[in-house]
Amino acid sequence: MIAFRAVLHLQTLPIRVSSTRPASLFLHPQSFALRNRSLSFISPPPLSLPPSLEAATFSNGNLPFRRISTFPPVCMGRRSSKIAGRKEAQNAKKAKLYSRMGKEVVSAVKKGGPNVTSNPLLAAILEKAKELDVPKDIVERNIKRASEKGQEAYIEKVYEVYGYGGVSMVVEVSTDKVHRSVAKIREVVKDCGGKMADSGSVTFKFRRVRVVNIKVTDADKDQLLSIALDAGAEDVIEPSTYEDDTEEDRSERYYKIVGSSDNYATILSKLREEGINFEPDNGSELLPNATIEVDDEAMDLNKELMNKLLELDDVDAVYTDQK
Repeated sequence: MIAFRAVLHLQTLPIRVSSTRPASLFLHPQSFALRNRSLSFISPPPLSLPPSLEAATFSNGNLPFRRISTFPPVCMGRRSSKIAGRKEAQNAKKAKLYSRMGKEVVSAVKKGGPNVTSNPLLAAILEKAKELDVPKDIVERNIKRASEKGQEAYIEKVYEVYGYGGVSMVVEVSTDKVHRSVAKIREVVKDCGGKMADSGSVTFKFRRVRVVNIKVTDADKDQLLSIALDAGAEDVIEPSTYEDDTEEDRSERYYKIVGSSDNYATILSKLREEGINFEPDNGSELLPNATIEVDDEAMDLNKELMNKLLELDDVDAVYTDQK
């Protein structure tokens, strides 16, 4: 049994606050009650009220009262937190794609002008932007931006990094200030305990491909293998699984159809024909020739390093051979 004792000093007519919440707490000069709860309360001793309140009554004959509504706090549970995390990751990936395409548009305009007819490089980039579902206003905004005074062309750079547990990383950058980008990358790598690698010491462990990502709940592997075979794709990669995976964890994984620039459009076309939802790559991806398995601590530290690198505006993508 829970007991409450309250002493109220009411000098003015209280305010009545209404709520639709199921648990409503009433503070009353004569009693203390909790609606919709099976609780008992100890009534306070009689209070001496001002004459104005002693004479005041409502139509039901009760004395004036103040109503305070109580309800449990709204909390984000583990499931909601996971969903929010996945959505945030998807939004970040999309933002990186738009940023990368914008930089490519600026560089193409700087090299050959804004006229698509006379600038085949720009025409190719616009076609790729359409294929990757990049909004038209982003493309137009960057075409205009390229002609602004002081805007320099973007330069593509690749940096190689060693993480924890023998893991290697490749960092792709598009920047209009090379010294700025390399300084920030070195700073992040140092702060996270990684190490900058010499040029060529990591990239040979990867191959460049075109990739289509399909959620495991949107298609089965046999169906994707059939599509990949018809389109001339290289492979269908199954997502990694772990012993402590929940059903929800497994449902958020992706198959990867691996192709090339020559057959990528065909792969996308066949997926659309089958009504299968997919996520395109950012123009290309690096896949490791072999993967390295590390312990949980190293995995978390490498993930932190990759996330910190991706937060940099100049960084377009980070690839790793960690399993």
